[in-house]
Amino acid sequence: ETFRRIVKNKSTGEFECLPYICTLLNTLLWTYYGVTKPGAYLVATVNAFGVVVETTYIILFLRYASRKVKCKTAQLVVSLDIISFAAAVLITHFALDGDAKINAIGFLGAGLNIVMYGSPLAAMRTVVTTKSVEYMPFLLSFFLFLNGEVWFFHAVLVGDPFVGVPNGIGFIFGIVQLSLYARYRSSTSSSSSVASPTDPLLLPSPLPATF
Repeated sequence: ETFRRIVKNKSTGEFECLPYICTLLNTLLWTYYGVTKPGAYLVATVNAFGVVVETTYIILFLRYASRKVKCKTAQLVVSLDIISFAAAVLITHFALDGDAKINAIGFLGAGLNIVMYGSPLAAMRTVVTTKSVEYMPFLLSFFLFLNGEVWFFHAVLVGDPFVGVPNGIGFIFGIVQLSLYARYRSSTSSSSSVASPTDPLLLPSPLPATF
């Protein structure tokens, strides 16, 4: 929806690039984790697809962004997705080995996942404050719930706490969001019915889209 608007308007408007850049870093880390850990090919495959998707999003963002925003976006991509990821790979590859290497990558990925899963808190606060779900789309809440649920139970089955903990948190946030949606979906809001680009959930959410 966000990029349909961007392509249609041929402008990024007030949309932020950071969520997509952070999600790309997240999928890169989890792809590296999946490749490094024996038997974690599902994690690697799904997140490798996420790398392709997020890279496409960023390219489209750069295509339609203003010159100033392009410079900012390029700097963030270089610093976070290239330099930071390369540093993580080099340090873990040459300084660590075996379980220590896998654990280090897992902690990095899980930490970033938890931070990214915290983004719905602002949306939930807005829903409670306005008593309206107009800024919390149902599909976003549903897929947050579904994504967290699937990966949490996958982690339980394979015994992987690095996958389980952050996605368990996402699963809980998803349940809370769906509960809020059920509670306030019939309520009317005193605010405008058309969300502006700076409303909490109209901004691209930095949730791990593929993990």
